[in-house]
Amino acid sequence: MGSNPLPSFVIVLILLVLNGQGPMTAKVEAKSTVHIVYLGERQHGDPMRVTDSHHDLLATVVGSKEVASDLMVYSYRHGFSGFAAKLTESQAQKLSELPGVVRVIQNSLHRLQTTRSWDFLGLSSHYPNHVLQNSKMGDGVIIGVFDTGIWPESKAFSDEGLGPIPSHWKGVCKSGDQFNAATHCNRKIIGARWFIDGFLAEYGQPLNTSDDPEFLSPRDANGHGTHTSSTASGAYVRNVSYRGLLSGTVRGGAPRARLAIYKVCWNVLGGQCASADILKAFDEAIHDGVDVLSLSIGYSLPLFSDVDERDGIATGSFHAVARGITVVCGAANEGPSAQTVQNTAPWILTVAASTMDRALPTPIMLGNNKTFLGRAIFTGKEKGFTGLTYPEGTGLDPTSAGACQSLSLNSTLVAGKVVLCFASVTGRVAVRLAAATVQEAGGIGLIIAKNPSDALIECRDDFPCIEVDYEIGTRILYYIRSTKSPTVKLGHSKTLVSKPVSAKVAFFSSRGPSSIAPEILKPDITAPGVNILAATSQLDQWMDGGYAIHSGTSMATPHVSGIVALLKAIHPDWSPAAIKSALVTTARTKDASGFPLFAEGSPKKLANPFDFGGGIVNPNGAADPGLVYDMGLSDYIHYLCAMGYNNSAISRLTGQSTACPAEKPSFLDVNLPSITISSLRTSVTLTRTVTNVGSPNSIYRADIEPPTGMTVTVKPHILVFNSRTKKISFNVTVCATKQVNTGYFFGSLTWRNEQNAVRIPLSVKTEILESYADDN
Repeated sequence: MGSNPLPSFVIVLILLVLNGQGPMTAKVEAKSTVHIVYLGERQHGDPMRVTDSHHDLLATVVGSKEVASDLMVYSYRHGFSGFAAKLTESQAQKLSELPGVVRVIQNSLHRLQTTRSWDFLGLSSHYPNHVLQNSKMGDGVIIGVFDTGIWPESKAFSDEGLGPIPSHWKGVCKSGDQFNAATHCNRKIIGARWFIDGFLAEYGQPLNTSDDPEFLSPRDANGHGTHTSSTASGAYVRNVSYRGLLSGTVRGGAPRARLAIYKVCWNVLGGQCASADILKAFDEAIHDGVDVLSLSIGYSLPLFSDVDERDGIATGSFHAVARGITVVCGAANEGPSAQTVQNTAPWILTVAASTMDRALPTPIMLGNNKTFLGRAIFTGKEKGFTGLTYPEGTGLDPTSAGACQSLSLNSTLVAGKVVLCFASVTGRVAVRLAAATVQEAGGIGLIIAKNPSDALIECRDDFPCIEVDYEIGTRILYYIRSTKSPTVKLGHSKTLVSKPVSAKVAFFSSRGPSSIAPEILKPDITAPGVNILAATSQLDQWMDGGYAIHSGTSMATPHVSGIVALLKAIHPDWSPAAIKSALVTTARTKDASGFPLFAEGSPKKLANPFDFGGGIVNPNGAADPGLVYDMGLSDYIHYLCAMGYNNSAISRLTGQSTACPAEKPSFLDVNLPSITISSLRTSVTLTRTVTNVGSPNSIYRADIEPPTGMTVTVKPHILVFNSRTKKISFNVTVCATKQVNTGYFFGSLTWRNEQNAVRIPLSVKTEILESYADDN
């Protein structure tokens, strides 16, 4: 980028990357001349007429259709109506005042958010009677992936054994820089294109640099898109490992599903994506015929409203879901703090990240014959007994010299030794900066004491970066301080799987409740997202033999996308809401040993619905859920009215005239597979409706686990289905036995019969009636 000063929005992005946990995205406002003009549902069936109407509308402000054509960036004409164009502020203002224009907003930027995981989820290919086989491994289903593109030569994208391209596919493969559609697309990668005009209008800097190589094509320079695509639908590749660890067979959740690649994120500062490009990808994907959309993309807090196109994802996904396309998005990587979950619209399937029953223990042997187990990805040359040091500080803050993010080292004292440091921040950048500092000073290894997390940070050049918790770090420090010549030996990492290791909600995974609608439970579901081994770009700096280990809700999202493809193959008539309900109501809230799931944090705690939604995804259970809580357009309109959005905005979004009732409807009656009450005073009654998708003649009985301090009653208590009765509504009354201000309590409502247990989480917070004024 030469000596040109960085634009202000890039400086903000650098700060976001430095403070971020994982590769999920955060959104940044950009000072731009590109604006998105959103017109809602399209009014014409002919896309060309829609585009012509866009040029006519723009011409009324800029003077002529010729000028309008020059200023137009995109015409959105398939899934909804609108356009992106280069406008001055005054032109944007004039357009916003024209009839039929819902909103004119500035373009903005988003940034980016295996061998064991499928066995962990019960999808081993060794068992014949489960969802993987019953769905024919997702054959015929098309998964659209919005990400950084794809590395098509990877064996994960082989089309060996696949039949013809599904007949409902209408999309295309486009050639570009080092991507030849004729050879790189096949019966697995059936669509590939890229969208960059919205991003280029913002960035204003050279795109392809030595530090951040990039391709103006679907080819993936970053690796993120290849990783997520192969996790969702990669073919079987046997005998894969990462530097000798995590060995086994790599594959995607739906190995025979087809992939449509929409490259909307670019290899700048970890991966950046413009709203204008994301909306165009939604527009085209709806037209192309995808069945599932997978987006490991998000933005930063505070959240935009559901009808604000600056979000891009909420608006685009609404139009996709309205056409029967399930949209799966990551919850973000801002955990473990509450109210950090993103992609919160009820029509989106929002995914949190968990660990799985696999660990990478790494022995640390001290000179006093004590051994501790750390965690690392270390397979380099084993370090025999060598010196061990901690950088003691002086002055008013004696611990500052040993802080990982600001190490102060004396090369003479560090050379040839292993260094211990304490991290007060959880970001991976702090650890890698510490490793670089130790290497520069001649150190040969690093032990990092930090908040415990299974998401491991690998350091370059096989340099050992071994993580321990503060307790073990303190014990190592006391050994150093008590010994004249402390020594240590660092062993290789090992792979440990199955029952000795319990899955947990990942430290970084964003938590609920939703900051814009706490009554809408988010996240919805949890899937493995820690130390996931999958295919990657050959330019990925962490690549080993074409594969890499990454962590984030970005990695959890395609796990669920692949499972959705399997469910779609078995139940092609299910709506996106029915699929979401099946996943939520059958999810696991206990580990393999029957113990409740925990959530990483400070300290670890029992997980609750704001950590994991319904629980860890259970693909085989979701294929036969018994009952589903279904939703359609009227349910989403109910939600939009409850949010208080104006009738015009809702009408444009939904494509039908909408008049919300004078009395605002209740969030509590949105037919979600969950019940969340954010302010219970005395009692409240709400309604749910279930649809029988199991045996026609079924009887279900309610099994209630009330939250602490609550009574919960259900009427009717028994649901009887037959060939004529497929849907039944019921009322749930929640009463507070005592008002307290301590926060949420959790329980569940489960409909049971001999075959099925249809469980939804209950989350209730009471509100004290007396006002502050009454107490004074």
